[in-house]
Amino acid sequence: MTVLAELLQRQSVWRGGAPAIAVAPAGPAAPTGYAALDAELPGGGWPAGGLAEVLCRAEGVGELQIVLPALAALTSAGHRVAWLAPPHLPYAPARRAAGVRLDCLTVVHAPGRRDALWAAEQALRSGAFRALLLWLPRADYPELRRLALAAQAGPGFALAFRPPEAGCESSPAVLRLALEYGEEKFAVRILKRRGLPLAAPFPLPIERPFTKSPAHALGRAPLSAVPPASPVARACAA
Repeated sequence: MTVLAELLQRQSVWRGGAPAIAVAPAGPAAPTGYAALDAELPGGGWPAGGLAEVLCRAEGVGELQIVLPALAALTSAGHRVAWLAPPHLPYAPARRAAGVRLDCLTVVHAPGRRDALWAAEQALRSGAFRALLLWLPRADYPELRRLALAAQAGPGFALAFRPPEAGCESSPAVLRLALEYGEEKFAVRILKRRGLPLAAPFPLPIERPFTKSPAHALGRAPLSAVPPASPVARACAA
């Protein structure tokens, strides 16, 4: 047997696009909450100890719904999750309505991109969180590589929201998804997954918010949706 053949038989070697039987078994994963998506993902969910990416061409179109069921399940079990550098302040009532325990949710604000990357690396290496959500409008490969290595040191998964242009760039993420949406529904395209060939886009049972504003989609009610104050409320506020 040649040295190359021996290396390829090792469970630690992954050949991109090769059948799943030729690679190491998928590690533990956190179910996404969507059966159709879990069936397509190695391990059946978000990869624990790994970096995943979700590419979406605009923020605030309901993209958070792809991860909220997983966050609800994790926090219900008492695990902590973190949101790092979100573009909008999370709306607590909406997160609670989605089943996320607010006492298990940590929101971290960073003044700049480097600060956000540093904080993300520290959070992942600490092992204190089972999920870390990070908004990355731009990042280069070495920065993403550091995040991927930090994710390997912890028990949870890291999920970075990135623009669609990032799909043309190399990434150390073990999972890359692109969200495609029409008037009402989302579809997901798998850009990268370990051990399996890529699949055609398939719809997800996720409805887009009625209002397309970023504030509404991220859980903050737009001003137009707030009913006028009653005479009693106006009197109390005076």
